[in-house]
Amino acid sequence: MKILITDDSRADVALIYNILSAYELLVAYDGVEAMEQIKEHPDIDIMILDLNMPRMNGFEVLEALRENPEYGNIATLVLTNSDEIDNEMRGLDLGAVDYIRKPLNIRSLRKRVELHIKLKNARDELEQQNNILEKTVRERTRETILTRDVTIRALVGLLEIRNIESSNHTKRTQLMMRALCGYLRTQERFSAILTEAYSAELFDTTPLHDIGKVGIPDHILLKPGKLTTEEFEIMKKHTTYGMDALRCMGPESDKLSFIRTAAEIAGTHHEKFDGTGYPLGLAGKEIPLSGRLMAIIDVYDALVNQRVYKPAFSHEESMRMIASERGKHFDPDITDAFFQIEENVKKIAENFSQQ
Repeated sequence: MKILITDDSRADVALIYNILSAYELLVAYDGVEAMEQIKEHPDIDIMILDLNMPRMNGFEVLEALRENPEYGNIATLVLTNSDEIDNEMRGLDLGAVDYIRKPLNIRSLRKRVELHIKLKNARDELEQQNNILEKTVRERTRETILTRDVTIRALVGLLEIRNIESSNHTKRTQLMMRALCGYLRTQERFSAILTEAYSAELFDTTPLHDIGKVGIPDHILLKPGKLTTEEFEIMKKHTTYGMDALRCMGPESDKLSFIRTAAEIAGTHHEKFDGTGYPLGLAGKEIPLSGRLMAIIDVYDALVNQRVYKPAFSHEESMRMIASERGKHFDPDITDAFFQIEENVKKIAENFSQQ
């Protein structure tokens, strides 16, 4: 335990030094010397500080300590005369933790210092425990995120193995989601809901939008031509398959924001703004924002890339098709935003073109 004694009275310094000789002691005879000692010895635990000193008084020292966060761990005990109650209060207001009155009482001084040493040790131990806890939480959080990302990658990998989607489809749709959310966050009507955390969640859950397709038979999923009415009814079930899979834990699943968002995207990205979509026929703002965002991104990516049932359309032609569906398939506000980031979307599509 390192203690700094700061007092312009050499007699008082000598007395205090003798009383506390069991500890590692430093001495300063005014505030300037005290600050020099503190800079030279950043590990000082306690300072006993006289308020009435030349050059730099005790109040000025306390103010200097308060202005520098590096010195926040120094416990300062101020020395005052018995009639200086106002000074005691001012010293405490400036950050001192206790006061000791002159003339010095040997037993009182020793007991006060012992008390603050115990408090300092308790604080240090608590801080150490908190650091250990924070480290543990960080490690657990990192493990949880890694587990989540591996799980997503594994689920999406099932689609890639069956040649349902390419890894570039995942990259494209994620980057488009990020770009679209980034623009909408600058718009007042969306800024409150599209927080940084929610936007990141949308980015992370985008790859799961078609996870339900693993439940669709290959002869329908990979059919090169137009689906029959019966086949299309089966194909539409991929939305509910995906949503049900993500909500496999029942109500407990929806307590997790990430799972709730992923289930919304999987279950509602084929809903249409005019209510003619599936699986529930939701309309307008009944469709979760996540589903409305995913709808336009998924359609655009499907248009500009080749599928087993269609050739790739040009960016310009695809954008014309999307414009024609404003207010019908797509949310008008989101459609307008999509056109605002058109060049960014086009660049993403080109940079991660289908291999």
